[in-house]
Amino acid sequence: MDSANNKTEPARVRRRHVVYVQGYDPRGLAEYYRMFRSEYRKFCALYGLTGTIGKLADATDHFTATWPLVTTGNGWQVDTTYQFLRWEDIIRGDFAQPIWWKIFHGLVTFFWLIRQGTLAAFTRHNWRFTGFVAYAYVVLISHVLVAALCGVAAGYLVGAILSFPYLPLLAGLAAFATVVTLLVTRTEQQTYMLYMFNDIIATFRYANRRRPDWEERFELFAHYLVAAVKSTNADEVIVIGHSSGSFIAIDVLTRALAHDPELGRHGPRVALMTVGSNIPTAGFHPASGWYRERLARIAVEPAIDWVDYQSRKDIMNFFAFDPIRGHGIELGAARRNPTVVPVRFRDIVKPENYPRFRWRFFRLHFQFLMANERLGAAYDYFMICCGPFDLMTRATRPDAVVAAVAPKNPLPAPIRPPDDDTAA
Repeated sequence: MDSANNKTEPARVRRRHVVYVQGYDPRGLAEYYRMFRSEYRKFCALYGLTGTIGKLADATDHFTATWPLVTTGNGWQVDTTYQFLRWEDIIRGDFAQPIWWKIFHGLVTFFWLIRQGTLAAFTRHNWRFTGFVAYAYVVLISHVLVAALCGVAAGYLVGAILSFPYLPLLAGLAAFATVVTLLVTRTEQQTYMLYMFNDIIATFRYANRRRPDWEERFELFAHYLVAAVKSTNADEVIVIGHSSGSFIAIDVLTRALAHDPELGRHGPRVALMTVGSNIPTAGFHPASGWYRERLARIAVEPAIDWVDYQSRKDIMNFFAFDPIRGHGIELGAARRNPTVVPVRFRDIVKPENYPRFRWRFFRLHFQFLMANERLGAAYDYFMICCGPFDLMTRATRPDAVVAAVAPKNPLPAPIRPPDDDTAA
């Protein structure tokens, strides 16, 4: 579409190019492709659509990959190219650090989060996110306390049996070290403590511009984005960032605009979608003024539509948060982004599954990227990626879109509690 088109008008989409920026997750491309393929099939079954998904096409530099999709509904068909930007090699490098390194730097980072007032800022805007950050440290403290009790017990036991000097102390220290090591390593799949330390450390360093490897990769992503917009025949290009990928997507998009200030004014419309976002983890640091400048750049860009989907039930995102004013950025009448849209997971998940689902926080966080279980919800990731309406139409006219894409014999629409999202 050329620049003469009014980008605020509802538009049918026949071809779409999605640029997906993953968050801080070492699983990477293979796992995300498997999840996408599985969830896409569920999406097609729910709506009674015909869908085909192609094989992965990996780029020669291995930092991006694409797969095609063709989705056909009642009177519409959309061809989607899904482009996945890869940086799991960097993330896995962080995960390869020894355990002692992660714990030591995790504690140092927590000290600076308190010292610089960043944790207090988190609490002012979303106390539940502060609880999520503190959770990893509570797990560490519990491990240390249990190991200390075992060490004391071992010391008393050895002292009662043997009278050699210092042997009880050595036995206690050995027991403490053994137990704490076992607790950390054997419970990681349940607690995710080390995972969270990696994330907290890496994000803190990025916000303070101490991750040149991140910035080098994101600069490359910006070139990918510019090239995709110039070469595609799509009607719409959507840059999607989930979780920490949200603040990375903003970084990548502003870098792309620096390379091509006309991005979005020529060729297809360009949109940014952030879901389950935790943008303040990059923007609330005293030293991250450079990042707040990027937020301000997107907020006033007339050629870019930005939609930020948030859910109160997802403790890993900032709900009811204004990504611009929340960072102390006042732009007056020049501001046009983002459009903030609340998401009700109760509308998405089947009633019989919701009670169990709501307490699985990591699973809930990824629901933003998974197929809906119920028809009629305003938010549907796969309909955004593969459906016939542009992103802003979906965000601003969800009822009309749902009615247009619903199957001929739809299931009953979800019943909304009277107090809306606060009842989720």
